[in-house]
Amino acid sequence: MTTQAQRSARLELDSARPAVARLDGSHSSEDLAADLIETWGAVEAALRSLVGSTVLSGQPLIREARQRQLINFDQANSLAEFQAARDRLQDASYHPTEGDANAARDAFLKLDTALSTDPTADIGTLISPPPLRGSSKTEPLSAPLADEGPVKVVAPPRRFPLWMWAVAGAIVLVAVLLIVLRPFGHTNSALDEGIEAYRKGQREAAVSAFNRAVREDKTAVMPHVYLARMAREVGNFTLANQELQLALEINPTDATALREMGANLFQQGNYELARRFYIRAVEADPTDKMSQGYLGCTLMRLNQTASGKTFLDRAGPGPWSNCTAVAPAPPSPSTSGPKSVPR
Repeated sequence: MTTQAQRSARLELDSARPAVARLDGSHSSEDLAADLIETWGAVEAALRSLVGSTVLSGQPLIREARQRQLINFDQANSLAEFQAARDRLQDASYHPTEGDANAARDAFLKLDTALSTDPTADIGTLISPPPLRGSSKTEPLSAPLADEGPVKVVAPPRRFPLWMWAVAGAIVLVAVLLIVLRPFGHTNSALDEGIEAYRKGQREAAVSAFNRAVREDKTAVMPHVYLARMAREVGNFTLANQELQLALEINPTDATALREMGANLFQQGNYELARRFYIRAVEADPTDKMSQGYLGCTLMRLNQTASGKTFLDRAGPGPWSNCTAVAPAPPSPSTSGPKSVPR
């Protein structure tokens, strides 16, 4: 072991002396876990300095130090027991025991001894340095080397307890899940309130809720669709057209908004333009029976009987069958997307 390697290892080990001093079981398990982690970090850093490696850790690091005879068999076993205690702390639910603290103290002391003795000596045998010239006394084994100077022990910054990391991880996980799963959840509460009020005939409450839903989510199409339907039902086709244009600006291929635009034009007698929007609605959602039925009805009004009958047959029986209805019924609040507005 070179003097420089020994000096570096001792500095790393000395940084954990305050944490080792706290391993008395008088504080909480979270603090004990933090002290154990801090102590192991210093022990591992000291071993890396001894072997001259920055990548080894854990058992491979202890094995390397033993193979180079930098530590003896007993010291290696103590370090391995401490490393096993450190691994148990990876489980956030694990509470360290007094045995873990004892393993840490034992490993720390034996590594401290290894930095001052010949690791190849028999267990428990200390090799003293040669006596000073002209003196029969020897320096204490634990005294610093003559050329090292005083060792400055700097207390490392306090690390967060494991439970705090666990809580922070749980918060991040919940936030990620909310972001990922939001598209698969139910519609927002304001839209739900509006749909419920609309079904009960509470028009003012419904309009207020739908407008709030628009403010809460600028990318939502359905609040505009409902507002357009309500305007059309009272003959305000201009407002209905404005709301539907806003909906189609958000999503030009939304089948529900396209079908509602067709219904708005159909009720005004603009069958040619209504036909175009119904066709786009069918293309956006080929399974929508309502769009097919009212497209067939629109074609019949345009005297395109054969094509109209084809779409009426595809749609099957419905309010469009006699071609007298002029608009689809309100959308159902139980589902979302293009299929959320069945009759």
